[in-house]
Amino acid sequence: RQGVDYAYNAEYIFSPDITERFDIVGFDPRGVAESEPIFCFTDEELDENLAADAKPDNAEELTESLAESKRFAEKCLENTDYLEHFTTLETARDMDILRAALGEEKLNYVGKSYGTYLGTIYAELFPKNVGRFVLDGAVDPNVPMKDQNLAQAVGFDKALNAFIKDCLNESDAQCPFTGTLAEAQATITATLQAAATTPLPQKEPRDNDDRLVTESLILVGIASSLYDDVDGWPKLRRAFTESALGFGDTFLQLADEYSGRKPDGTFRSNDFDSGAVIDCLDWRDSRTSEQYTADAKEFAAKAPIFGPYIAYAGLHCQFFPQTKTARVANTTTTITTAPIIVIGTLRDPATPYAWSVSLSKIFKGSRLISLDGDGHTGHGRGSACVDDAVDAFLLKGTLPPAALMCDLTSITA
Repeated sequence: RQGVDYAYNAEYIFSPDITERFDIVGFDPRGVAESEPIFCFTDEELDENLAADAKPDNAEELTESLAESKRFAEKCLENTDYLEHFTTLETARDMDILRAALGEEKLNYVGKSYGTYLGTIYAELFPKNVGRFVLDGAVDPNVPMKDQNLAQAVGFDKALNAFIKDCLNESDAQCPFTGTLAEAQATITATLQAAATTPLPQKEPRDNDDRLVTESLILVGIASSLYDDVDGWPKLRRAFTESALGFGDTFLQLADEYSGRKPDGTFRSNDFDSGAVIDCLDWRDSRTSEQYTADAKEFAAKAPIFGPYIAYAGLHCQFFPQTKTARVANTTTTITTAPIIVIGTLRDPATPYAWSVSLSKIFKGSRLISLDGDGHTGHGRGSACVDDAVDAFLLKGTLPPAALMCDLTSITA
């Protein structure tokens, strides 16, 4: 959600043709980083929360999770004025004020992941102001929170299976698993279960960092590695090799990369706080703790590794106010704007490919680019097919062929 940092790094994200033609403008949405940030936990409290049990297995553990969730919500409300106004709907209105302030008749926009949702809401509010839009790694605006979380759990399990299969096919003996896919899954489950009672120590702890690597930190580390198969998968192989020896250094490194924790114990941004709050404000989820527990069975059945944890991802939302500006799922039907591009990666763990397909159907006249690849989002990740199509659209307004399918080397329509 940090648009300012993204703009600062534009030269590493966009081609020279794009940066020469366009001024890249980024902004932090309300509640994020430099825009009146939402603050809930201190750095020390956030460390404790990230390491805490994310999978309550009995009534006692659920009571503890609820107490922690309530404490988080109370601190957010105490530390942040006007918290109920930090919705994406209101941020989309902010974005049109920025467009007007820049003197632009139309808004040209590249949004990735959550940015696709922000772009969708903007287009719904201001369809005549939409210029050349690229929405990459789409969020389907019609999927309720529970179904979003379930789809992500399934997506992460599928991405983990892709990692395992690739690992088992490694010819250089660097894979920490042997045998079948099912046997590797059993090893991963056993690693998580063991850490629930006996967290892994660090073999080479950094200065003043005596954290133990808990079950939850291992899961976050696994998730972190699956966002980028090129950099993440080798680290995940190393992490499981270390855990077999009784250490958790690389899992902790991966978890810190995901949360933005720096070696000195501070965090690069308030992404944890702002993301947890904004999602609650955006999506009306009135499930009780009993319903969460019941739903967890479905999550575990459909996503055996990630499901039992992600099932409780929105537990804290019941302690936040239901805002008047929250959207209700299934209210977006058809959006008519200038033609736009939607990009979906087939094995994206965080924003399932099906969401990009759905979003492309919502936008009348849009073009869907599909990337046959792993990891989160498709633009700027090594596919000339995707990147050239985006450049042609942003620079000339040229739409790609219908149903363009890309991989990392070639173009096929």
